[in-house]
Amino acid sequence: MTATETATVTTQIPARLDRLPWSRFHRRVVIGLGTVWVLDGLEVTIVGAIASRMTEPGSGIALTTADIGYAAAIYVTGACLGALVFGRLTDRYGRKKLFMLTLGIYVVATIATAFSHEAWYFFLARFITGMGIGGEYAAINSAVDELIPARNRGQVDLAINGSYWVGAAIGSLAALALLNTAWLDAGLGWRLAFGLGGLLGLGIMLVRRHVPESPRWLFIHGHEDEAERIVSQIEAEVRQDTQQELPEPGEAITVRQRKIIPFAEIARVAMRRYPRRALLGLALFIGQAFLYNAVVFDLGTILSGYFGTGSGSVPYFMAIFAIANFLGPLLLGRLFDTVGRKPMIAGTYFGAAAIAVLLAVLLANGSLTRWSFFLLVSLTFFVASAGASSAYLTVSEVFPMETRALSISLFFAVGTALGGITGPLLFGRFVHSGDSGLVALGFIIGAAAMAIGGLAEVFFGVRAEQQSLENIARPLTAEEADADARNEPAPADVRDRTRPEEVRRAGRERQQRIDDRNARRARRERAGVHRYRPGTGTGSSFYSPGMAGTAGAASRTSAMADQSLDHEIEQLSQTLAQRGPISRKELERAVRGRAWGPGRFGQALREATRESRAQRLSEDIYAPAGPSAAPGDEDGTARNTREHGGDGR
Repeated sequence: MTATETATVTTQIPARLDRLPWSRFHRRVVIGLGTVWVLDGLEVTIVGAIASRMTEPGSGIALTTADIGYAAAIYVTGACLGALVFGRLTDRYGRKKLFMLTLGIYVVATIATAFSHEAWYFFLARFITGMGIGGEYAAINSAVDELIPARNRGQVDLAINGSYWVGAAIGSLAALALLNTAWLDAGLGWRLAFGLGGLLGLGIMLVRRHVPESPRWLFIHGHEDEAERIVSQIEAEVRQDTQQELPEPGEAITVRQRKIIPFAEIARVAMRRYPRRALLGLALFIGQAFLYNAVVFDLGTILSGYFGTGSGSVPYFMAIFAIANFLGPLLLGRLFDTVGRKPMIAGTYFGAAAIAVLLAVLLANGSLTRWSFFLLVSLTFFVASAGASSAYLTVSEVFPMETRALSISLFFAVGTALGGITGPLLFGRFVHSGDSGLVALGFIIGAAAMAIGGLAEVFFGVRAEQQSLENIARPLTAEEADADARNEPAPADVRDRTRPEEVRRAGRERQQRIDDRNARRARRERAGVHRYRPGTGTGSSFYSPGMAGTAGAASRTSAMADQSLDHEIEQLSQTLAQRGPISRKELERAVRGRAWGPGRFGQALREATRESRAQRLSEDIYAPAGPSAAPGDEDGTARNTREHGGDGR
């Protein structure tokens, strides 16, 4: 054992976190950590809105229009560098230390920006602000994914990443008030705009103090006692909040703890094991960065230069545009957990590309008015926003935990540098040419970049929905016990022998139900058009490409989803048996189905109806299983479905 190693431990911490129902604790994580995107949207939009004011006489700072462009490039450069530096530190020193540090850097730097009087000082403050925001991306996405249950992770991640546009809308509307010289002096309004960002950051920091360190990071880095204490506290809080007992956690994972994992080792193992995922991450990030940065930076110019929109009206259009971007991941996000990652990510990238091509054709033909152009742009980015948010979700899921923050920062930096810089340069030249045909060409190039991302998802995407992070990408430190080689019983067998007979019998019955359910699902999916239906694929064991030698761990971890579904069906069956016929809404309230996660109550109810564990008496009324069929009898299930008109949808 080297100096960087501690011990080999077996823990159920990942399974304990993933089986938790949605609670106040998870909402606190979202508020405390996810709001960083609001800050970034606020920063970028306010700077864009107040830029012209800072070039005017009496502003208190002598900047030129070229200086504003330099400041934007410096901010992006700082974000890329901050992501790389703080991403590595986040993997080494922990999520909480870094998400507190990076937020502190952002708050100090953005408040310092408000006191700018010289160009060099303004550039320096913007660079440091960018570093703080870039570091936030790595620390926050890592912590969120490691604290949010697997069944909720996709929807939560997309909503958080999409909240950038909440900040953008706030920034657009705030700029209208802060730049009104009837209310504020020309040299004061833009300074207060930066102060607003710092004030919001301070408020977020107060909430963030109560978010714990990631237990997943702790137990890998030799702090298993602290990890156990934090998880126990979370479980106690969730029990008190939901007023229900927690289901049994799934299987444990064994890891060889390492206090320090050298960067060279992380990069070597991750890149050799996951080269396709690296290509996927690059394609997704470059595609969304190109389209977004190309169009968003010049949207106001297009509206004013090509459609005669007054400069005073542009902030209103930008606010509506921002709302459309936020609604995309908010409304489509749950589908990434229910329909599945691959169909939704590919679909949003292809969908945005198709609408952008339509927009380009109509723009080149001169067929668009101001409002029809704006409607098509908003629709393009309504779809693209969900896809762009899923790029962050993807790279935070598909790489091992030890490299998660570094992976996010690396793909953010490279994608932003390639797509985020070339996009505005190329598209900006097209816009300023005054030729609508060239602007249309810019939209087509952006569509092509998104389409390449969609193709990468089709060929290299990972079906990560509702899967434990340790299953999607097994930690580099994880070890599989070689029970056969040592002629020792597997740990699960040892535990099973020590349990009472009735507990073991219940476990065998549960496993039989799960096996029967998966067999029926497999038969349905092989029949007719069902074979083409996109979905989560829960009927088969999930195997993560590139995880040579870990099929056993993958199948055991994926069984957690089947066990959770069985537990939910049992709750439905028992509640119906106790209460008799009941409406769907009352049944959901009785079993606390909202805490199960997006779409899970409906899925469990459909399965319960198919298995004759429940009967659908009318459009909205359900009753206990009748005498016409035994549980699991498909013929009886079919009779119930024909008699009562549905399958629980």
